[in-house]
Amino acid sequence: MTSKKKNILILMIAGVVLLILLVAVILSGRIPMNDDFTVGNTPGNLNNGGYFCEMDGRVYFANAYDSFALYSMNPDETDLVKYNDGAVSAISAAGNYLYYFQNSGSTDTGGIGSAVRISGIYRSNLKGKSVVGLDRCNIANMQLCGSYLYYEKYDKQIGTSLAKIRIDKKDAQTVAEGIINPNCYVDGKIYYNGTAQDHYLHALNVSTDRDTVIWQGNIWNPIVQGGYAYYMDVSEDYRLCRYNLSTQVVEVLTNDRIDMFNVYDNYIYYQVSSADAPALKRMRTDGSSQELVREGVYQNINITSEYVYFNSFNESTPVYKTYTYGPVNVTTFDAAREAALKNLKDKDEEK
Repeated sequence: MTSKKKNILILMIAGVVLLILLVAVILSGRIPMNDDFTVGNTPGNLNNGGYFCEMDGRVYFANAYDSFALYSMNPDETDLVKYNDGAVSAISAAGNYLYYFQNSGSTDTGGIGSAVRISGIYRSNLKGKSVVGLDRCNIANMQLCGSYLYYEKYDKQIGTSLAKIRIDKKDAQTVAEGIINPNCYVDGKIYYNGTAQDHYLHALNVSTDRDTVIWQGNIWNPIVQGGYAYYMDVSEDYRLCRYNLSTQVVEVLTNDRIDMFNVYDNYIYYQVSSADAPALKRMRTDGSSQELVREGVYQNINITSEYVYFNSFNESTPVYKTYTYGPVNVTTFDAAREAALKNLKDKDEEK
């Protein structure tokens, strides 16, 4: 082989290697799409702030003892790891990624020594690294629906709208104007109560973004599970009911006026609104076995496979917990408090 042919061959091999490397780089930067029916978090958790999200044996949560910074842990509250310093909510998880709303300081500045607080939707890997901002905005609610994040977006000039963006930061769109809560996503449809014209049960098909009225009830915060729509009955002082989507039969689960609720498997945890006897209670999804969890006014009822977490109204800490399935035994989320103190101590020692 002549010297000229050798040089050509070397150049061809080098070109092929460079092409392979280029393709590998491009593929490594691609975000794989999810199955169309992928859901990021339970609607009940998201309706209660989305501070806890469980996936594949790991719980991702906003640590109230550490200004709602993003942490992860095992469901039994071991192996707590801090991810960042920003306050997070509306946490979703699927595949190799986390999605959340964050309001935190950044390296951007609005003048000498003044940090600009940037609110927005972010994506990270499951270790909290490789963080990517998807949309700088303020939101009320957000759910991962397949490969899109649907979110209730608020703008001071424009108002509230339902927006969506693909998880690779492409195809951002405004789906509809007005208040539409996307938290309840089931089998390709977002179930929500109307706000502008009615309080009916609506379903938004995400493949077409077309809306259908399912039932002309007077409802609030529907959670669809197991063929039922659980909801607060607006016309009857916000009592808790469920509507059978097949038989169209309504069942009253409790006549107590409630402020919020969360459905998980075969349990419902709900806050009773009462001037004389406010309390967090639980019952079976058919309304049976009603029992007291704790007297008082509570909020942010988030549920994992092991524990139910909640806190007093207008007080972020202490965070209380009880077993999701076992007997009621209310204690405090001490592991989160201890992890926050340890991280604070470590941070001070680094200075």
